[in-house]
Amino acid sequence: MTTTVLEQCPIGPAVTCHLAAYNAAFYELGLSWHWDDETFHNLQSLPCEREWIKAYMKTHQSHLLSAYDPDFLIDAIQTTKARCFETMTDGGVRKAAQVNWAAFREAEVGV
Repeated sequence: MTTTVLEQCPIGPAVTCHLAAYNAAFYELGLSWHWDDETFHNLQSLPCEREWIKAYMKTHQSHLLSAYDPDFLIDAIQTTKARCFETMTDGGVRKAAQVNWAAFREAEVGV
């Protein structure tokens, strides 16, 4: 049996941890994206994380596809998400703080 990336989280619940890491990465990269539970759940029907990001870009952020190479953006998001996940879980030693990344976006001027 293969273990997916969502089952490897050392703290529970795994899906919440990965979702928080994605939203932290989006915020850090200056993307005005926020995945809620429903969006994240729907994206998981696709075969891999690269496909999740690509599908989201095509359906919700298509304007970025004319300005940036999709693979460049996907690589940047995945690299940042992996670092955020590692920082948040601290190798599984402690639980990540709960942050509402959508609230950060709402507080920004012009958003």
